Amino acid sequence: MAKSLDAQMAAIEAEERRLAERRKAHEARVREAAIGRIEKAGLLKLPLDRLERLMGAVKTLGMDEVEKHLGTGG
Repeated sequence: MAKSLDAQMAAIEAEERRLAERRKAHEARVREAAIGRIEKAGLLKLPLDRLERLMGAVKTLGMDEVEKHLGTGG
């Protein structure tokens, strides 16, 4: 009985590891998609000082406030 319980626990732990790896891979794909959208919008072509000011404004105001100002309705 103990062996089968140990085997079940080992299988559950292995499944959890696989799920964590899949989750990490998914997060990487989502991040790459977000970077692609930022690049497509032309933000990566901005001079660094302008991009830093823009990101500073977003950080200061918060995303909700920026969306409100832009009228995107987030």
